[in-house]
Amino acid sequence: MPYPKGHSAAVKKNIIDSARKLFNRYGFDDVSIQQIMASAGLTHGGFYSYFHSKSDLYAEVLGCFFTDPDWKNCWEGVHVDLSAGDVGPQVVRAYLSRQHFEDVENSCPMVALPTDVARSGKSARSAFETVFKAMVSVLERSLPRRGGDGRATAQGIASLCIGGMIVARTLVDPGLANDLRAACMDVAIRMGGWRRNAAQWKNGKAPQPKRLRAAS
Repeated sequence: MPYPKGHSAAVKKNIIDSARKLFNRYGFDDVSIQQIMASAGLTHGGFYSYFHSKSDLYAEVLGCFFTDPDWKNCWEGVHVDLSAGDVGPQVVRAYLSRQHFEDVENSCPMVALPTDVARSGKSARSAFETVFKAMVSVLERSLPRRGGDGRATAQGIASLCIGGMIVARTLVDPGLANDLRAACMDVAIRMGGWRRNAAQWKNGKAPQPKRLRAAS
């Protein structure tokens, strides 16, 4: 009996979702193909019908985030409309949100996997670059007109969001991690010239970042 239309695409997406969660949680090197397929409810042998290698799958995991129209549903309570004119501040708030911070398995792969990418081959690094460029483009198109520095500003905001979340997850003190996320969010919003939209922030109030505490 033939499979229904769309079966192959659904299975492939299931494998990618399984791999993303496991890679985000344990890293690329510590996750096997067998574990990925078992988590997806599939047998090991079916893997090669969809991917040439684990590295091939890795590149797709990296490339499916900002290019996936359903990514806005990854973090419960976070809404981002990629077609909205004010998508820039939405992305900043979502990226540095508590939900993204806590939901490791559904993290943006640019946060969870950068060191793995740096050690990987050209295909994985190219996939990372593609996602980063997509994030920059989303941010750039919602910047106020300001001459020719829009791309550089968007690159800076994207790097601040990604780097800020990486450092926040590395910290032991949860209070310091929260302060850091709030500070990065505040700086990124000001870099983008979006301060006037603060009234539209969650619950109608702009988050007030606490003063960073000096490490003891």
